Amino acid sequence: MSQKLSLDVSPNLSPIHSSPESWARQRTAVVTGASSGIGAAVARGLAQDGWRLVLNGRDTTRLDGVATDTFAAAFPADLTAAGADRRLADFALDQVGRVDVLVAGAGIGWAGQFSDMPESAIDEVIHVDLLSTVRLVRHLLPHMVGAGSGRVVLIGSVAGALGVRGEAVYSAAKAALAVFADALRYELHGTGVGVTLVIPGVVETPFFDRRGTPYTRRRPKAVPPERVADAVRRAIRRGTHEVYVPGWLCLPARVHGMAPALYRRLAARFG
Repeated sequence: MSQKLSLDVSPNLSPIHSSPESWARQRTAVVTGASSGIGAAVARGLAQDGWRLVLNGRDTTRLDGVATDTFAAAFPADLTAAGADRRLADFALDQVGRVDVLVAGAGIGWAGQFSDMPESAIDEVIHVDLLSTVRLVRHLLPHMVGAGSGRVVLIGSVAGALGVRGEAVYSAAKAALAVFADALRYELHGTGVGVTLVIPGVVETPFFDRRGTPYTRRRPKAVPPERVADAVRRAIRRGTHEVYVPGWLCLPARVHGMAPALYRRLAARFG
Protein backbone atom coordinates (compact mmCIF):
# COMPACT_ATOMS: atom_id res chain seq x y z
CA MET A 1 0.00 0.00 0.00
CA SER A 2 1.25 3.47 -0.80
CA GLN A 3 2.03 5.65 2.15
CA LYS A 4 0.38 9.03 2.18
CA LEU A 5 2.73 11.96 2.58
CA SER A 6 1.54 14.81 4.73
CA LEU A 7 3.59 17.81 3.70
CA ASP A 8 3.48 21.15 5.40
CA VAL A 9 5.94 23.07 3.28
CA SER A 10 6.15 26.46 1.67
CA PRO A 11 6.46 26.66 -2.11
CA ASN A 12 9.76 27.48 -3.72
CA LEU A 13 9.23 31.14 -4.47
CA SER A 14 12.34 31.53 -6.62
CA PRO A 15 11.29 33.35 -9.78
CA ILE A 16 11.67 31.76 -13.17
CA HIS A 17 14.81 33.08 -14.79
CA SER A 18 13.38 35.05 -17.72
CA SER A 19 12.75 38.69 -18.41
CA PRO A 20 9.15 39.95 -18.66
CA GLU A 21 9.74 40.52 -22.37
CA SER A 22 10.68 36.87 -22.97
CA TRP A 23 7.79 35.67 -20.79
CA ALA A 24 5.32 37.23 -23.22
CA ARG A 25 6.70 35.06 -26.02
CA GLN A 26 6.84 31.77 -24.12
CA ARG A 27 4.16 29.17 -23.56
CA THR A 28 3.48 28.21 -19.99
CA ALA A 29 2.48 24.93 -18.36
CA VAL A 30 1.63 23.58 -14.94
CA VAL A 31 2.65 19.96 -14.39
CA THR A 32 1.53 17.96 -11.37
CA GLY A 33 3.17 14.73 -10.25
CA ALA A 34 6.41 16.29 -11.49
CA SER A 35 8.76 14.96 -8.82
CA SER A 36 9.23 11.63 -10.64
CA GLY A 37 7.93 9.31 -13.34
CA ILE A 38 5.73 10.62 -16.12
CA GLY A 39 5.38 14.10 -14.63
CA ALA A 40 9.14 14.60 -14.36
CA ALA A 41 9.65 13.34 -17.92
CA VAL A 42 6.93 15.69 -19.20
CA ALA A 43 8.54 18.62 -17.39
CA ARG A 44 11.95 17.90 -18.90
CA GLY A 45 10.49 17.46 -22.37
CA LEU A 46 8.50 20.68 -22.25
CA ALA A 47 11.54 22.54 -20.93
CA GLN A 48 13.50 21.33 -23.95
CA ASP A 49 10.72 22.74 -26.11
CA GLY A 50 11.12 26.15 -24.46
CA TRP A 51 8.13 26.15 -22.12
CA ARG A 52 7.97 28.06 -18.84
CA LEU A 53 6.94 25.67 -16.11
CA VAL A 54 5.36 25.53 -12.68
CA LEU A 55 5.84 22.10 -11.15
CA ASN A 56 4.01 20.37 -8.33
CA GLY A 57 4.83 17.18 -6.46
CA ARG A 58 4.81 15.69 -2.98
CA ASP A 59 8.51 14.76 -2.80
CA THR A 60 10.17 18.10 -2.07
CA THR A 61 13.75 17.00 -2.72
CA ARG A 62 13.01 15.30 -6.03
CA LEU A 63 10.76 18.15 -7.15
CA ASP A 64 13.44 20.74 -6.44
CA GLY A 65 15.86 18.68 -8.52
CA VAL A 66 13.50 18.57 -11.50
CA ALA A 67 12.73 22.28 -11.11
CA THR A 68 16.44 23.10 -11.14
CA ASP A 69 16.96 21.01 -14.27
CA THR A 70 14.08 22.72 -16.07
CA PHE A 71 14.45 26.30 -14.72
CA ALA A 72 10.95 25.96 -13.31
CA ALA A 73 9.12 27.32 -10.30
CA ALA A 74 8.36 24.57 -7.79
CA PHE A 75 5.29 24.28 -5.60
CA PRO A 76 5.82 21.23 -3.35
CA ALA A 77 2.49 20.23 -1.83
CA ASP A 78 0.16 17.34 -1.22
CA LEU A 79 -2.83 18.29 -3.37
CA THR A 80 -5.15 16.32 -1.10
CA ALA A 81 -4.53 18.92 1.61
CA ALA A 82 -7.37 21.39 2.05
CA GLY A 83 -6.99 24.35 -0.31
CA ALA A 84 -3.73 23.11 -1.88
CA ASP A 85 -5.27 22.97 -5.36
CA ARG A 86 -6.35 26.61 -5.19
CA ARG A 87 -2.99 27.69 -3.77
CA LEU A 88 -1.21 25.94 -6.64
CA ALA A 89 -3.42 27.68 -9.21
CA ASP A 90 -2.85 31.07 -7.58
CA PHE A 91 0.89 30.44 -7.32
CA ALA A 92 1.12 29.46 -10.99
CA LEU A 93 -0.70 32.56 -12.18
CA ASP A 94 1.41 34.77 -9.90
CA GLN A 95 4.62 33.21 -11.21
CA VAL A 96 3.95 33.03 -14.95
CA GLY A 97 0.97 35.33 -15.49
CA ARG A 98 -0.94 32.87 -17.66
CA VAL A 99 -1.31 29.11 -17.97
CA ASP A 100 -1.53 27.71 -21.48
CA VAL A 101 -1.47 24.03 -20.52
CA LEU A 102 -2.18 21.95 -17.44
CA VAL A 103 -0.67 18.45 -17.42
CA ALA A 104 -2.33 16.61 -14.55
CA GLY A 105 0.09 13.77 -13.92
CA ALA A 106 -0.27 13.19 -10.17
CA GLY A 107 -1.45 9.69 -9.35
CA ILE A 108 -1.09 6.77 -6.97
CA GLY A 109 -2.21 3.15 -7.00
CA TRP A 110 -3.06 0.29 -4.68
CA ALA A 111 -2.91 -3.38 -5.64
CA GLY A 112 -4.73 -6.26 -3.99
CA GLN A 113 -8.17 -7.66 -3.38
CA PHE A 114 -10.76 -4.95 -2.96
CA SER A 115 -12.13 -6.69 0.14
CA ASP A 116 -8.71 -6.22 1.77
CA MET A 117 -8.34 -2.56 0.83
CA PRO A 118 -8.36 -0.20 3.84
CA GLU A 119 -10.85 2.64 3.73
CA SER A 120 -8.01 5.14 4.06
CA ALA A 121 -6.41 3.75 0.90
CA ILE A 122 -9.73 3.99 -0.96
CA ASP A 123 -10.05 7.64 0.02
CA GLU A 124 -6.44 8.42 -0.92
CA VAL A 125 -6.60 6.86 -4.38
CA ILE A 126 -9.87 8.61 -5.22
CA HIS A 127 -8.63 11.91 -3.85
CA VAL A 128 -5.23 11.92 -5.57
CA ASP A 129 -6.23 10.35 -8.89
CA LEU A 130 -9.56 12.06 -9.38
CA LEU A 131 -10.75 14.68 -6.93
CA SER A 132 -7.62 16.82 -6.65
CA THR A 133 -7.24 16.83 -10.44
CA VAL A 134 -10.85 17.86 -11.01
CA ARG A 135 -10.52 20.63 -8.45
CA LEU A 136 -7.31 21.96 -9.99
CA VAL A 137 -8.91 22.00 -13.44
CA ARG A 138 -11.82 23.92 -11.93
CA HIS A 139 -9.46 26.61 -10.62
CA LEU A 140 -7.44 27.03 -13.83
CA LEU A 141 -10.17 26.57 -16.43
CA PRO A 142 -11.84 30.01 -16.11
CA HIS A 143 -8.45 31.62 -16.79
CA MET A 144 -7.99 29.56 -19.97
CA VAL A 145 -11.53 30.20 -21.19
CA GLY A 146 -11.09 33.91 -20.53
CA ALA A 147 -7.91 33.88 -22.60
CA GLY A 148 -9.65 32.00 -25.40
CA SER A 149 -6.99 29.30 -25.55
CA GLY A 150 -5.42 26.51 -23.53
CA ARG A 151 -5.32 22.77 -23.09
CA VAL A 152 -6.01 20.42 -20.20
CA VAL A 153 -3.99 17.20 -20.43
CA LEU A 154 -5.17 14.41 -18.14
CA ILE A 155 -2.97 11.36 -17.56
CA GLY A 156 -5.34 8.42 -17.42
CA SER A 157 -4.58 4.72 -17.56
CA VAL A 158 -5.50 1.67 -19.57
CA ALA A 159 -6.93 0.42 -16.27
CA GLY A 160 -9.61 3.07 -16.64
CA ALA A 161 -10.47 1.84 -20.13
CA LEU A 162 -10.50 -1.89 -19.39
CA GLY A 163 -10.58 -2.45 -15.65
CA VAL A 164 -7.67 -4.34 -14.12
CA ARG A 165 -7.90 -7.24 -11.70
CA GLY A 166 -6.61 -6.32 -8.27
CA GLU A 167 -6.87 -2.58 -8.95
CA ALA A 168 -10.59 -1.96 -8.65
CA VAL A 169 -10.50 1.49 -7.07
CA TYR A 170 -7.61 2.72 -9.22
CA SER A 171 -9.47 1.51 -12.32
CA ALA A 172 -12.62 3.27 -11.15
CA ALA A 173 -10.80 6.56 -10.53
CA LYS A 174 -9.13 6.52 -13.93
CA ALA A 175 -12.40 5.57 -15.66
CA ALA A 176 -14.07 8.54 -14.00
CA LEU A 177 -11.22 10.76 -15.19
CA ALA A 178 -11.77 9.53 -18.76
CA VAL A 179 -15.49 10.33 -18.68
CA PHE A 180 -14.70 13.70 -17.11
CA ALA A 181 -12.39 14.41 -20.07
CA ASP A 182 -15.12 13.57 -22.57
CA ALA A 183 -17.80 15.62 -20.84
CA LEU A 184 -15.48 18.60 -20.36
CA ARG A 185 -14.40 18.47 -24.00
CA TYR A 186 -18.02 18.75 -25.15
CA GLU A 187 -18.64 21.62 -22.75
CA LEU A 188 -15.59 23.55 -23.95
CA HIS A 189 -16.35 23.25 -27.65
CA GLY A 190 -15.90 26.64 -29.27
CA THR A 191 -14.02 28.21 -26.36
CA GLY A 192 -10.52 27.65 -27.73
CA VAL A 193 -9.68 25.33 -24.82
CA GLY A 194 -9.05 21.66 -25.57
CA VAL A 195 -8.89 18.50 -23.50
CA THR A 196 -6.48 15.62 -24.06
CA LEU A 197 -6.66 12.24 -22.34
CA VAL A 198 -3.39 10.30 -22.40
CA ILE A 199 -3.87 6.58 -21.71
CA PRO A 200 -0.63 4.80 -20.84
CA GLY A 201 -0.25 1.12 -20.22
CA VAL A 202 2.54 -0.10 -17.95
CA VAL A 203 5.21 2.56 -17.42
CA GLU A 204 8.64 2.19 -15.80
CA THR A 205 8.13 4.52 -12.83
CA PRO A 206 8.20 4.30 -9.00
CA PHE A 207 4.38 3.91 -9.20
CA PHE A 208 4.48 0.15 -8.70
CA ASP A 209 6.85 0.30 -5.74
CA ARG A 210 4.68 2.92 -4.07
CA ARG A 211 1.47 0.97 -4.57
CA GLY A 212 3.01 -1.88 -2.56
CA THR A 213 3.15 -4.52 -5.31
CA PRO A 214 5.74 -4.65 -8.11
CA TYR A 215 4.78 -5.30 -11.71
CA THR A 216 5.78 -8.90 -12.45
CA ARG A 217 3.99 -9.75 -15.71
CA ARG A 218 6.10 -10.36 -18.80
CA ARG A 219 3.49 -8.73 -21.04
CA PRO A 220 2.62 -6.06 -21.77
CA LYS A 221 6.14 -4.76 -21.43
CA ALA A 222 6.65 -1.56 -19.49
CA VAL A 223 7.59 1.53 -21.49
CA PRO A 224 9.86 4.34 -20.26
CA PRO A 225 8.17 7.49 -18.97
CA GLU A 226 9.87 9.49 -21.70
CA ARG A 227 7.73 7.68 -24.25
CA VAL A 228 4.60 8.90 -22.51
CA ALA A 229 6.09 12.39 -22.23
CA ASP A 230 6.75 12.43 -25.97
CA ALA A 231 3.10 11.48 -26.57
CA VAL A 232 2.00 14.34 -24.31
CA ARG A 233 4.14 16.82 -26.22
CA ARG A 234 2.82 15.63 -29.59
CA ALA A 235 -0.76 15.77 -28.33
CA ILE A 236 -0.29 19.36 -27.19
CA ARG A 237 1.21 20.38 -30.52
CA ARG A 238 -1.47 18.63 -32.58
CA GLY A 239 -4.47 19.21 -30.33
CA THR A 240 -5.12 15.46 -30.06
CA HIS A 241 -8.15 14.45 -28.02
CA GLU A 242 -7.01 10.99 -26.94
CA VAL A 243 -3.82 8.97 -27.26
CA TYR A 244 -2.82 5.48 -26.10
CA VAL A 245 0.78 4.69 -25.15
CA PRO A 246 1.79 2.35 -26.70
CA GLY A 247 -0.65 2.80 -29.56
CA TRP A 248 -1.64 -0.86 -29.84
CA LEU A 249 -3.50 -0.58 -26.52
CA CYS A 250 -6.37 0.99 -28.40
CA LEU A 251 -7.15 -2.46 -29.85
CA PRO A 252 -8.20 -4.19 -26.59
CA ALA A 253 -10.02 -1.01 -25.65
CA ARG A 254 -12.01 -1.18 -28.88
CA VAL A 255 -12.79 -4.86 -28.38
CA HIS A 256 -13.95 -4.01 -24.86
CA GLY A 257 -16.24 -1.31 -26.21
CA MET A 258 -17.62 -3.18 -29.23
CA ALA A 259 -17.78 -6.73 -27.87
CA PRO A 260 -17.66 -6.57 -24.08
CA ALA A 261 -18.77 -10.17 -23.57
CA LEU A 262 -15.96 -11.43 -25.81
CA TYR A 263 -13.45 -9.20 -24.06
CA ARG A 264 -14.50 -10.49 -20.63
CA ARG A 265 -14.09 -14.11 -21.76
CA LEU A 266 -10.61 -13.36 -23.10
CA ALA A 267 -9.65 -11.40 -19.99
CA ALA A 268 -10.82 -14.25 -17.73
CA ARG A 269 -8.71 -16.71 -19.71
CA PHE A 270 -5.55 -14.70 -20.30
CA GLY A 271 -5.68 -12.23 -17.42
